[in-house]
Amino acid sequence: MPRPLLIVKVGTTLPELRERRGDYERWFEAGLGLERTPLEICSVFQGETLPHPDQLAGVLITGSSAFVSSREDWSERTAAWLPGAVMAGIPVLGVCYGHQLLAHALGGEVGRNPRGREIGTIEVDLSAAQDDPLLGGLGEHCRFNATHVESVLRLPAGTEVLASNELDPHHAYRLTGPGRRAWGCQFHPEFDDDVIRGYLEGRRAILAEEGLDPDALLAGAEATPAGTAVLRRFGAMVEAELDR
Repeated sequence: MPRPLLIVKVGTTLPELRERRGDYERWFEAGLGLERTPLEICSVFQGETLPHPDQLAGVLITGSSAFVSSREDWSERTAAWLPGAVMAGIPVLGVCYGHQLLAHALGGEVGRNPRGREIGTIEVDLSAAQDDPLLGGLGEHCRFNATHVESVLRLPAGTEVLASNELDPHHAYRLTGPGRRAWGCQFHPEFDDDVIRGYLEGRRAILAEEGLDPDALLAGAEATPAGTAVLRRFGAMVEAELDR
């Protein structure tokens, strides 16, 4: 049996979306395009136990409506496990909460974004990522879908910023150093236009209370091919583990 890609599930999507479109793991599975590597799901937020990294071909940490800064027990246990996955040299990708948790696990700081909530289809500057195997070659400016309140406020040592915008200077990073193949991205490469519209509708009242314009955000929501490209690349990295 080939080693699996482990999806570390740290939460669940909005109930209406889950009923209509399934949950995070389904969206990632569709985007990764894996052909030879099995998927294994570990719902750490429900108390499931993480396997040893040596048993895995890669790790992907999902988003969540929880906050890393709350330091919940399941989250802190996962944070304690993540450095071992990084040191194992397998591909690791943290998305949104996963991006923040990976930074926290390695000594960074996570908290409420002082620039406010970011949600909808956004643009990020990828000019620093042109030589990166995951984010390089997508263009200097790309559109992705995003929704977050917290951000990585301070990156851990040994990281390189790959993507940024006015609301978040740490939209994506790579862990540097020999044998380390780990990335974090605050944006959601697994979200299509239907999913981000679901979040905008689900958060409509909150957005209005915060002074944002839900209708304008909905009008600007779109599919983001660059997100699918990122997931395909990560999937290819994981598939390559079968040949090592």
